[in-house]
Amino acid sequence: MTVVTRFAPSPTGYLHIGGARTALFCWLYARHTGGKFLMRIEDTDRERSTRETVDALLDGLGWLGLSGDEPPVFQSQRAARHAEVAHELVKRGAAYRCPISSEELAARRDEANRLLKRRTETALSSDEEARMKDLLKAFRSPWRDPSKQLPEGKSTVVRLRMPDNSSIGFRDNVQGQVAAFSDDLDDLVLLRSDGTPTYMLAVVVDDHDMKVTHVIRGDDHLTNTFRQIPIYRGMGWDVPEFAHVPMIHGADGAKLSKRHGATGVDAYRDELGYLPEGLKNYLLRLGWSHGDDEIISEKQAIEWFDLDGLNKAPARLDMKKLDAVNSHYMAQADDQRLFDLFLKRPEATGLGQAALDRIRGAMSILKTRSPNLVVLAEQARFLTDLRPIALSGKAAALVDATAKAWLADLAPRLESLSEWIEPVIKDVLSQYSAQTGVGLGKIGPVLRAVLTGGSPSPDIALVLALLGRNESLARIRDYAAGG
Repeated sequence: MTVVTRFAPSPTGYLHIGGARTALFCWLYARHTGGKFLMRIEDTDRERSTRETVDALLDGLGWLGLSGDEPPVFQSQRAARHAEVAHELVKRGAAYRCPISSEELAARRDEANRLLKRRTETALSSDEEARMKDLLKAFRSPWRDPSKQLPEGKSTVVRLRMPDNSSIGFRDNVQGQVAAFSDDLDDLVLLRSDGTPTYMLAVVVDDHDMKVTHVIRGDDHLTNTFRQIPIYRGMGWDVPEFAHVPMIHGADGAKLSKRHGATGVDAYRDELGYLPEGLKNYLLRLGWSHGDDEIISEKQAIEWFDLDGLNKAPARLDMKKLDAVNSHYMAQADDQRLFDLFLKRPEATGLGQAALDRIRGAMSILKTRSPNLVVLAEQARFLTDLRPIALSGKAAALVDATAKAWLADLAPRLESLSEWIEPVIKDVLSQYSAQTGVGLGKIGPVLRAVLTGGSPSPDIALVLALLGRNESLARIRDYAAGG
């Protein structure tokens, strides 16, 4: 058997971080088993499923390297096939036509709610109590009786004939053995009165036709699986294996939402500045484990990934861990690649060539101090500032008359250096401190103030080396006594 997995999102304008993890698990399992990873766009909501939203979704997947092995299937283009299966289910007796309208069902729910509310205020009669219990049961239409004649001229839906008094169970690859009682499940609508298919029917038909063998999805779909299995059985189709993965939670243990911060992959890329390999590695460990390994290459992930490593408990998003994982990939990344990514960021807008050259030259240092591109841009800010460096707060207070005299004394010593490299610069600073009695703990902060304005930066000798001789001396003399 060739393993076939699928990722089947509804396009909403961006790829949710939880969806990205599901796609990653599907992709890895297909790669691990030598199978196929397919893509299906569930775009039946035409108002939300625009070309732009679909493109945004596919763009996020492409950035992560999780594109399907074949062109995506668009569910909206398969309505005729879905309807064909619904009619076949009616022929087989696994479904039936029902004239009860959605308005009638809404009235049924309203009546049940009224009786429930009344019971909190006063006791119901025995007839009312029986009526309420009947209304609260899973819906069974009287028209499921094949001997009952449909009224002429009234539109009908097609409903699944849910099995009576039976257990619907299966072994889930994450949740273990699970089951539901069929009498607790409605006779769900498969085909609406206008002939359009419902989600429940479309998913099953598409998975069957795409020859999907393993459905890996969020555990919020677990109850849907109990409703969908009778459709497979009604058509005499093999039921795929399922793995229902717990949802990602925020740090507070609640289901991940916008109040926890970024939820879309595009935000992790564009706003937060993570690398695709770093985010993928982190998402892999967010619900799947392989011993104590934290940094896992793509090759290792493909080799090691299996469904038995998926965790049953919800994982919590931890931005510090994400930073730690992404730091590894930042440090390993090619300098030119990181520089090219920096150029696409808003922080690079309007920078002159000299500043860009300094940043490019400093990339091998900056990347080892940065968990993401946002921090890298912050670390590089001192290389981009235009003279004179603006001083405020603590930085301005440091540069008093005494400090300006130190700078005036130090500038010619630095200017005389034959090599402008970190070790030589460090030696000059140490010699100056020893000869003048001005401790490095005093001169260092003054230099940092006039060179960076207090911006985040590495060791002061390295700051001087990265800025270069001319820029460093110019910044020092801007504040040196008599400069």
